[in-house]
Amino acid sequence: MMSIAEKICDAGRLMFDRRLTDLAGGNISARHGDDIYMSPTFAGQKYHWDLNPDQLLIGKWADDEVSRSPLFSREGWSHLYIYRNFPDVHAVIHAHPMNVMPFTAICRSIEPLLEGTQKFGTIGYCEAAPGHTKELAEKVLEAMRGNEELMRKQAMPILIPYHGIILAGHDFDKTLDALERVDQNAYCILAGRLLRTG
Repeated sequence: MMSIAEKICDAGRLMFDRRLTDLAGGNISARHGDDIYMSPTFAGQKYHWDLNPDQLLIGKWADDEVSRSPLFSREGWSHLYIYRNFPDVHAVIHAHPMNVMPFTAICRSIEPLLEGTQKFGTIGYCEAAPGHTKELAEKVLEAMRGNEELMRKQAMPILIPYHGIILAGHDFDKTLDALERVDQNAYCILAGRLLRTG
């Protein structure tokens, strides 16, 4: 059985291989007790998501000490804010999935087409804010409020305008599963348009 740190590293490689994120960014974290395990900054650009557990940032989610580490991921504030406000959340994934990115580029919501995405409903956006900031973390938090039941059941996905997606879930594996489901659904929307005009 893999440790939390090993799961994060394995997930990063899987996400990159399946084009669920890219070299430009994204970050992955898990909460275990009082601790947070987080992928380091530039995990994509510098390490191509080929991480080992020793490269992860480990600290406390309840205070800001972890943010002072040079390893602190640029969107780490969203992770910290989510853990501090949703006690049932144990995993957060921020990613740039290939099929989701066209939707974020034009700020279009993702309607659920597939049976496996019906539970998420229409996936909407948080308000726009500069990347890498506490302001963006606050906007993500606002957009997720009221969806605690979905977080407990699997994961709550929120799109970030012109940027990507962030998901908060009770279980690490289910949160990763939700990411791929949303990306597949986005692909079906895009491919379906081609099939209807072909």
